[in-house]
Amino acid sequence: MKKLPIGIQTFSKLRRRFYLCDKTEYIYNIITGNNYYFLSRPRRFGKSLTLSTIAEIYSGSKNLFTGLWIENNWNWEKKHPVIHISFNSLNYKDLGLEIVLKKELLKIGRKYELLLSETSSPELFEELIEKLAAAKGRVVILIDEYDKPIIDFLEAENLHIAKQNRAILRNFYSIIKNADPYIEFFLMTGVSKFSQTGIFSNLNHLNDITLNENYASLTGYTQDELEFYFDEWINRTLLKFKINK
Repeated sequence: MKKLPIGIQTFSKLRRRFYLCDKTEYIYNIITGNNYYFLSRPRRFGKSLTLSTIAEIYSGSKNLFTGLWIENNWNWEKKHPVIHISFNSLNYKDLGLEIVLKKELLKIGRKYELLLSETSSPELFEELIEKLAAAKGRVVILIDEYDKPIIDFLEAENLHIAKQNRAILRNFYSIIKNADPYIEFFLMTGVSKFSQTGIFSNLNHLNDITLNENYASLTGYTQDELEFYFDEWINRTLLKFKINK
């Protein structure tokens, strides 16, 4: 039996050793629809895995999708460079948000062998998008847990840091709208609804699919999915505890 995918957020790792609930048809409907999306879900609900899956699709990693719905329904020659920023993995608590944003953007630039020269995070972000599009084609931008640098500092004694981070993020995301000619696809995830954070006055063209019934099952598991994909584990549990279906 394969392992249960508890806490696994990387699609390539999950495909090697763990059970996978195939959500690629939902993902296909997103990436072939609107260009700009926002999705809010609780933590540990599959947001990070969804973004990792999209990154692999646009990177042309067909071998990872063998047997999945999208394998025969996607043009695997259609590759795009990916800017994937996960605030879960950024050490902004110790180094500060502006510093880690610049470090992350420079790291992505090095990955694509790009030399970046701007000094502030918004200008660096804009430079990365434009140069990456010129070198590799229109860019896919995936932002995971966009609101974490704010939520992590909502205690009364740290509220000033939350406000500082909100201002930094407002400036950082402000370049997205004008970068539209260089962007193929954009998806941002978080815990809080983006319209309530006060940082997206210049990013009002996102398609919020949080409560869209067409994407209700994009993350998490339905009852049918549990019974279909995890039937071996369910049957094993029933036998162990001598439970009749």
